Amino acid sequence: MTSPKPYWNWYLNRRGAMREAAEVIWAPRPTEPQRRGADQRRWAAGVALAWLTACGGTVGAGSASAPTPNPGPRTAAAAAPSDTVNTGLIPAGYGTLRQDDISIKLSLEGVLVQLLPMNESVIRTLSPDAARTLHDLLQSYRKPIAAYAAMYGLRENNIWYVSFYGLAPDATFSPLDLTIRAPGRDFTPLRVIPITPGFGQNRLQVRDVQRAFYLFDDGLSLGQPLTVTMGAVTDDSWQTIERKIEAEQAHVRARAAHVGGGATLRGGSPQFPERRP
Repeated sequence: MTSPKPYWNWYLNRRGAMREAAEVIWAPRPTEPQRRGADQRRWAAGVALAWLTACGGTVGAGSASAPTPNPGPRTAAAAAPSDTVNTGLIPAGYGTLRQDDISIKLSLEGVLVQLLPMNESVIRTLSPDAARTLHDLLQSYRKPIAAYAAMYGLRENNIWYVSFYGLAPDATFSPLDLTIRAPGRDFTPLRVIPITPGFGQNRLQVRDVQRAFYLFDDGLSLGQPLTVTMGAVTDDSWQTIERKIEAEQAHVRARAAHVGGGATLRGGSPQFPERRP
């Protein structure tokens, strides 16, 4: 006698297939918003796939790469950054100076003025936090600075960071009344790029601070005696400041050599290698 099991299995399989077909036939049709949502998800997936392909990525199981570990000081030091090697700049992230240590200061009536050249060899002598702050600030103004540099046909990166501190009520200042005298030439700002709101009012209250980037012509080298004049006040302390910077640069090289060199600012802040002609 033939066993009924094969027939029974066939019957169950056929019944299951018919049930699945019925579920498909009687499934509720998607609404218009649902169809649009599905189309949008398919479009987003296609864009993501195209982006990953263009970036050289792979899609599929196991395609996610393992996270890159954050290098420690010695690992970063072994990278030997090209800007340090090729331009002679000191390694970044080993400075200890403050902005106040290497700024030119002018005491006007009711106003204290501080000037700091935004030169990479100078910035790297600052503490990592101070250097990172200046780098981030400079980066946020890169586009207008580049536009003005192109307008004036500049090849050098002569940008100074100028701060005005209010020491008395209703103190006034003239931001363009600034001259940097080098041997054989006087430099006045080609363009002033305000950083703080209200800079154009030229007025300060006690503890108010106004800041701006000053763009100067080519030829304003820091390796020469500089005299800064604003109004009737003159300061020639740059040579003293330069010696302090050079001493700190030597200390930075010694610190970097102790750990094997330097690669990036501690904390991963981007670098801005010195612009060369």
